Amino acid sequence: MAFPTHTMVVREGMKAIESWREQNRGVPLDLVDAHLENVCLAGADLSGANLHGANLSGADLRGANLEGANLSEANLREANLSGANLSKANLLSANLTRTNMSGAVLSGAAIGDAALKDTNLRGIRL
Repeated sequence: MAFPTHTMVVREGMKAIESWREQNRGVPLDLVDAHLENVCLAGADLSGANLHGANLSGADLRGANLEGANLSEANLREANLSGANLSKANLLSANLTRTNMSGAVLSGAAIGDAALKDTNLRGIRL
């Protein structure tokens, strides 16, 4: 289960995340099973975050830094990940149905068993 304070910080958006990261250097965000539907996190630094099983359906993650994040079994249905950095991210068994991943960076990412139906993969960088 996610740390409640971590979930609150993320729901407040990019500036709150930046402030929290400055005050908690080296501490990864624990957002396991968090409910973050339709949240706007465009450009946010979520690198190394544990989002296992999180619900990010409809979330705006354009240009977000998710390098090394654990998104295994996460629900990213209809999320916008265009231009996001997903290098070394764990997307095993994630639901990426109808997700926009155009221009995303996926080098070293694990995507086995991910649901990719109607996913926009134009211009992804492996």
